[in-house]
Amino acid sequence: MSAHESDLWAGFEEMTAEDVAGPVWDEPVPLNPRGELPIFPVDALPGWLGAMTAEVAEETQTPVDLAGCLALAVIGTAAGGHLTVTVRGQWSEPVNLYTAVALPPGNRKSAVFGLMTKPLLAAEKALIELTAPQRAEAAASARIAKAAAERAEKLAANAEAEKLAELTAQAIALSEAAEKSVVPVEPQLVADDVTAESLTTLLAQQDGRISILSPEGEIFEIIAGRYSGVPNMGIFLKGHAGDMARVNRQARDAQYIENPAITMGLAVQPDVLDAIGQIKGADGRGLLARFLYSKPKSLVGYRNLTPQLLSPDTADTYTQKLGRLALTLAGWTEAVELTLTPEADAVLLAYQRVTESRLRKDGTLAPIVNWASKRDGAVARIAGLLHLAAHPDDAWTKPIAVESMAAATRLGDYFTAHALDVFNAMKADPAQEAAHTVLTHLAESRTATFTKRDLFRAMPRGEFPAMGDLDPALNLLEDHGWVRQQPPPPRTTRGGRPPSPRYETHPRLTPGA
Repeated sequence: MSAHESDLWAGFEEMTAEDVAGPVWDEPVPLNPRGELPIFPVDALPGWLGAMTAEVAEETQTPVDLAGCLALAVIGTAAGGHLTVTVRGQWSEPVNLYTAVALPPGNRKSAVFGLMTKPLLAAEKALIELTAPQRAEAAASARIAKAAAERAEKLAANAEAEKLAELTAQAIALSEAAEKSVVPVEPQLVADDVTAESLTTLLAQQDGRISILSPEGEIFEIIAGRYSGVPNMGIFLKGHAGDMARVNRQARDAQYIENPAITMGLAVQPDVLDAIGQIKGADGRGLLARFLYSKPKSLVGYRNLTPQLLSPDTADTYTQKLGRLALTLAGWTEAVELTLTPEADAVLLAYQRVTESRLRKDGTLAPIVNWASKRDGAVARIAGLLHLAAHPDDAWTKPIAVESMAAATRLGDYFTAHALDVFNAMKADPAQEAAHTVLTHLAESRTATFTKRDLFRAMPRGEFPAMGDLDPALNLLEDHGWVRQQPPPPRTTRGGRPPSPRYETHPRLTPGA
């Protein structure tokens, strides 16, 4: 061995493990921890509704949460504010809900909405056809009354002095009758992109009830002030609570809705949920607390490309029961009060006690106290909807059974877990969500080393609009010990663009690699 070789060998013997494999990794610090969120409990829905929910999710290869939340919204649409749940004589809840499911693009949301809402649109068309003669008769009567009033006015204007008083009185009476003539508008069950002002008009025209079912989240932009420039959420607050709404505007007749009932079933992109938390007054006035949230895990990349298709029998049963329910209740003019059996009341009371204890300052629901304060009411509403679905032909003739209430509490727990996650994300550093996204990608791809440029190209389009948008996430992951940047290679004299920063990932992300 030469002297030179001896020196090299001696130097190698002095090298540590850190010199060979890089610095030893410390235990990484978890990001803001998020446990696995529960999956929508389909078995909590009555048979025909649960079967449709499960099969739609299978055919479309979408999380069952989307069809499940929409199932509650379509029953609420059919109920149309015509039913209320009274609890121990203490308070009453209308059976309409606001649900919002957060899913990224590419999750076939429109396909799910199409399958779940089709019977409602068919019922709406049937209502239009059934009421056409009534509307035609009312329109004819209004025209006749107006023409009679106009003739009477002309007669009075040209009357002799001795007949003037008599003809004037007749003209006034006929004019008042013409003014009172009302021509009903076409029935409408479902709306989509509608302003707050138009929504108020729709409620006034549709006997105080309307539903907004949309696979997009434009309604939040409208509430935030897309058209007016300022947040406009008053009718959305009253339409959930059932509080009387009276609107007076210049150049318009006053609009009065005694018990407005709005139902909302929305699918939005996850960042929309974060954005609505920034709407001025949305939290303080209680808008955010009125929604039941769901943040299911996307199946994109893991979908079965040959799924079971929706059974014709399941679809037919769903269409018949939902359509008949919508048509039956649409003709009601008075709300019917649903009560609880003693057993169902005992279940709800136990649930209320749990909620109350968890609202304390050190309780698990303290971070979402505004939302959780409405949790028991939401469970009562859900119980009413499940009861309606379980007995679509005569639910209004019997009290809510313990089975429906127990199922409603399970759904209450599901929505509570998702609400905790949603509100946590609203209040979190924006880098937290981005860091979670990057960390999930690194774990799933088992990437040992990567450049920032490679990472940017590997992320879903639109997740990070520019490469620099990765910096907050990478900095946070580096601070928590999940990645570390390698020293840059020596610069050459050739010039040109500097190499993209290279990172290593913690060995825990690449087990067995």
